[in-house]
Amino acid sequence: MESVKNSFRALPFSILSFVFVSIFLFAQCQIYSDKEIEIQKFSLQPNKGQKLAAFAEGCFWCSEHIFESIPGVTEVVSGYAGGHTKNPNYELVNTETTGHAETVLVYYDPSKIDYAELCRIFFLSHDPTTLNRQGPDEGSSYRSILFYSSDSELKIAKSIQKEIEKNQIWKSQIVTEYQELKEFYKAEGYHQNFIKSNPNQSYVQAVSIPRYQEFQSRYKQYRKSTKESK
Repeated sequence: MESVKNSFRALPFSILSFVFVSIFLFAQCQIYSDKEIEIQKFSLQPNKGQKLAAFAEGCFWCSEHIFESIPGVTEVVSGYAGGHTKNPNYELVNTETTGHAETVLVYYDPSKIDYAELCRIFFLSHDPTTLNRQGPDEGSSYRSILFYSSDSELKIAKSIQKEIEKNQIWKSQIVTEYQELKEFYKAEGYHQNFIKSNPNQSYVQAVSIPRYQEFQSRYKQYRKSTKESK
């Protein structure tokens, strides 16, 4: 033991400093990581004058960016819904064993946009005909789910689906699930506003931005065609 102590004392001060700093940073990273995986159930009570809706349509980075661009939407939160495991984190959801799907909670001003229009945006901003897949992402955590909070919302959502099918937007059959919104878990902090914070990230450049641009074009054309048909 004494020889070990002597060897430690013999180390240059610069090396000792490096060791201590490394240990400190590692400890800090561990503390940060622990906080990041402590996912808790998120409140489903909107602020006064707001309403909320929830949609799962593939990668929540993409969905968040799309809904944030819509006038009348006041806030979008990325998270997990539709599963059976308590307090799921990103790594656990990606095992495809929790039943959760990457979901966005959308807060909106009902005086500026209604629930029907948000459902319309949902069906136009992703391909609702691909089962357990959206673009390059595969697995049940990327499946299409429209969450509702009341019977009236369910009725509205299904009427919008019929509208989309009538206009033959998608060639294949829509496979979107309908689930009552019972729980929502907010995702880790680094997932929130991911595209705004990481505009040059490879997935963002290759998948998220093109998907956003495709949605903008499709939504603009759809609104134009429906107005002309009235």
